[in-house]
Amino acid sequence: MAYQFHKRGRQGERKIKNYSPTPPFLFLPLIFLLIFNLVACSDKSPLASQENSTASSNEDSNLTFFDVTLEQADEVGRPIWKVQAKKAKYTKEKQIGQAESPYGELYQDGKVVYQIKADVADIEQDGKQLFLKGRIFATDPSNGIILQGNELEWRPQDDLLIVRNQINGNHKQLQAVAQEARVKTREQRIEFSGGVVANSSDPQLQVRTEHLIWNIKEEKLIGNRPLEIDRYKDNKISDRGKGNSAEVNLKTKIATIKQNAQLELLDPPVQIISNSMTWNMKAETVTTNSPVRMFQRAENLTVTANQGEMKIPQKTVYLTGNVNAIGQRRQSLKSNTLTWYLDNKLVEAQGNVVYQQVDPRLNFTGETAVGNLQTENIVVKGGSSSGRVVTEIIPQERANRQ
Repeated sequence: MAYQFHKRGRQGERKIKNYSPTPPFLFLPLIFLLIFNLVACSDKSPLASQENSTASSNEDSNLTFFDVTLEQADEVGRPIWKVQAKKAKYTKEKQIGQAESPYGELYQDGKVVYQIKADVADIEQDGKQLFLKGRIFATDPSNGIILQGNELEWRPQDDLLIVRNQINGNHKQLQAVAQEARVKTREQRIEFSGGVVANSSDPQLQVRTEHLIWNIKEEKLIGNRPLEIDRYKDNKISDRGKGNSAEVNLKTKIATIKQNAQLELLDPPVQIISNSMTWNMKAETVTTNSPVRMFQRAENLTVTANQGEMKIPQKTVYLTGNVNAIGQRRQSLKSNTLTWYLDNKLVEAQGNVVYQQVDPRLNFTGETAVGNLQTENIVVKGGSSSGRVVTEIIPQERANRQ
């Protein structure tokens, strides 16, 4: 490691370097003091006098240096970090260096992976990791990601950059706040944790959770904890999804929500519940291949099926397998498939149709049915030329016994 301390006087510039194989910034009070004495004795400039006075008044516990460079290299001589500061103060008791306006670079495989800067920062390092404390900005020059926080830790051997304490992350694709961000530089992956709120510009989304992974190259957000996703249109919430886990592809604009997946649509006002669903925000469709439950508030109509698809702009739902639609007065329509036109309040059922009505108590069976379930205006047909519609009228006494 090389530490460079520059002092400018009236007779020119003096530069003193110290090279050490195990060079912690924190463990150099004697070296710093030696450097300081050499500089102070060589030139009686006002700057040197000021330095000498500062050190002696604090019994050599505080040392101040100007134009400081802190560097560390790996086993083969490639740099792993470099920090420069206009002014640095070393406190022996705290074994910490406080740098003013520090600027630095973090390296991985000899290449710059992040640039760091701060107004003031406390710097610690032990040859294997670098720690900064203060209002710190870290920028990835390859993609423009900026992470702002109050603590930064660089572990080059672990390929890990940690930014903690009130994180703000900014990028053209995503803005996020959290308590901590852990960056895997080689994998181009950031893990946000602690009160995570992430906002995407395209599609216009907000994700809220306790842990969120951002795969930068793949343009994916992955949540493995309970989370909520708000979708916006014209800066207003249009849909809201939630589940125990989810993956959002920002490029294709497709979200896959799993485990207790729910989606609330405002227009039309429909709730969709399933164990897994695919929400295509570009095509504006919702698809589920697992058992699904849909609830329409305005008509108080609930429909369940083995799987389903909804086309949001057309306000049309297609349901398949063990379809069961139940109305407000417990009237029901069962079938193999069902097409539900929410705008027209119309249902079309096909295959093994069974319609049941409570008041008056009626049962109809057939091959097809069409009508308004809410108003109990349903037409059941046999389907083929030889098919028949079976109607069962249940007497009131029998209905009461049931």
